[in-house]
Amino acid sequence: MSNVHNLRNIGIIAHIDAGKTTTTERILFYTGMLHKIGGVDDGTAFMDYMIQEKERGITITSAATTCFWRNIQINIIDTPGHVDFTAEVQRSLRVLDGAVCLVCGVAGVQPQTETVWRQSEQYHVPAVAFVNKMDRVGANFNKAVESIVQKLGANAVPLQLPIGVEDDFIGLYDLLECKIIYFDNHTREDELSIELAHLLESEVSIARGKLLDAIVETDDVLLEKYLSGEEIEVNVLKDAIRKGVLKRSILPVLCGSSFRNKGVVQLLDAVVDYLPSPFERSEIQGYDVKNHDNLMFRRPIESDSFSSLAFKVQSDQYVGRLTYVRIYSGALKVGDQLLNASNEKKERVGKILRLHANKREEISEAQAGDIIGIPGLKNVRTGDTLCSISNPILFEKIYFAKPVINQSVEAKTLGEQEKLLEALQKMVDEDPTFEFVTDKESGQLIISGVGELHLEVIVDRLEREFNIPTRVGKPQVAYRETITSSIIEEGLFDRQQGNKNQFARVKLELSPNERGIGNRFENISVITEVPLQYVEAIKQSALESLAVGPVAGYPLIDVVIKLVGGTFEKEVTTEMACKIATSIAVKVASRNAAPIILEPFFNVEVLTPDEYVGDVIADLNSRNGRIESMLQKNSYQFVTAVAPLSKMFGYVTQLRSMTQGRASYTMTFSKYDTASM
Repeated sequence: MSNVHNLRNIGIIAHIDAGKTTTTERILFYTGMLHKIGGVDDGTAFMDYMIQEKERGITITSAATTCFWRNIQINIIDTPGHVDFTAEVQRSLRVLDGAVCLVCGVAGVQPQTETVWRQSEQYHVPAVAFVNKMDRVGANFNKAVESIVQKLGANAVPLQLPIGVEDDFIGLYDLLECKIIYFDNHTREDELSIELAHLLESEVSIARGKLLDAIVETDDVLLEKYLSGEEIEVNVLKDAIRKGVLKRSILPVLCGSSFRNKGVVQLLDAVVDYLPSPFERSEIQGYDVKNHDNLMFRRPIESDSFSSLAFKVQSDQYVGRLTYVRIYSGALKVGDQLLNASNEKKERVGKILRLHANKREEISEAQAGDIIGIPGLKNVRTGDTLCSISNPILFEKIYFAKPVINQSVEAKTLGEQEKLLEALQKMVDEDPTFEFVTDKESGQLIISGVGELHLEVIVDRLEREFNIPTRVGKPQVAYRETITSSIIEEGLFDRQQGNKNQFARVKLELSPNERGIGNRFENISVITEVPLQYVEAIKQSALESLAVGPVAGYPLIDVVIKLVGGTFEKEVTTEMACKIATSIAVKVASRNAAPIILEPFFNVEVLTPDEYVGDVIADLNSRNGRIESMLQKNSYQFVTAVAPLSKMFGYVTQLRSMTQGRASYTMTFSKYDTASM
């Protein structure tokens, strides 16, 4: 078992195609976990093991693995970069102690990097930055660092400068240890100690001066020594950087080219030197299971009561239902019984697995700080707290974005429909941003996700993993009808059935209700005209008759029905006669009360950079959207509008296209209003 001080739980986060998986592959190679380097482009990357990942050359699901460097155990989670899969980043950051933020040396900070950086801020995750792809045409280290400062708002402090760029990128200036590192043989032995102040490159000595200024500003004692001209030891400087990283007041910046195996060793050293162990992240806050107002804390040590968070559930073809768990305190052994504090159900641990992407290694026990897999937990969902039965605690759940795009799906054969529902339920367990429902009106099975690629991958998995061929299409908009004028009509039922007459005459007034209020029934008749024993039957029939409207058969909403009067004869009036007469009156009245079709309108909230706000507003106007307000938030505009759902299909793709993926939006139901058909 590892010592909690010798653990690093880190995630690799960045925009899509910044080199996260490639960097992880090189880390595993240099730490001896892989003997051959895999590639993303040719589908041989160890961490991208899904068929869809290999084909598309992107990471879809976060993968965990373990390696060792300088006697330190490093648990790594390689996260997706595509915006459709940010939930994977979010739940990973929730349980990590540190992050490596990759920035493209050519493009600098890209849109999705901004998104995942905001998520890391939300969870206060300390980070180091790595400017990757310094060998590419157009690479510019200084501009990349500048984009980190401007777009992420971080105090970016370079620890290195590149020697050459593009094809001439041959090494690094180590500003902290005053060394030149050459990459000729990809070993750490090609290091030359230098006196930076005597270098012709004044840029290097200036950069070292800025680095020292940034470091000593974090510590008054160091600042005093520095101002008095004292030499500060490298170890002391490293400790100061580590403290600054932990507070997120400093973001150390390194550089290299993961694809060319340049700078990865130095990045590993930085992970060990500057990112915190679980112990340094201090106590973990939770709540009393019985009273959520009472705060409780767990220390990241083996002797404290066991507590952990289930941050991911996965359907594995070999072990079945696999739960990814981050242990915060205490120790866990095979055979232990745990409490799921989120639903108060007990679970027994049959196996504990150390994770290596899609490979597993059985271990007998785990302790505080470990990230492990536990198969066979039946009642655990993403965000659930697993803890000791004798001393329970409840951690805050993980909150995810709601699905914003829908699609209908059906099995090609009736016999596979049940199989389809089971497969979709497994995916819901795995993915908190995926939902499915059966539309009661259309009978369609509607799947919902955060983007078109998200749903595309879901459908692809249904066919490949679960062997269920499907047909997909857009869902039908759930239209409604209403009336726009008041009218009084009578319904008469007078018929002989068998040997018995049935008679009832019901007089109703139908009038429009306020939008969004719903349907209402009132009895304003006098008791001498309508006996009380028939009122409930009339009410029930009247409201049920609104289920089918006169225009296109959509349900009628926002209608007030008043029972005005009628004719009832003691011997021949029955409840059935009253119901049928009522139904006739409602149908006639609704036809003659100027009915119209309504469609659902949604509140749309868009957060966009200033430079795209004109395009966003023009696009919303083209979708019959009505702009409600605009609010400035730093360099972003917060635009709120109301738009019909029928015009919003495909909006997520269009928004990303016109804002280079930098804008985000949410949609919530507002009301039904006159259809623009």
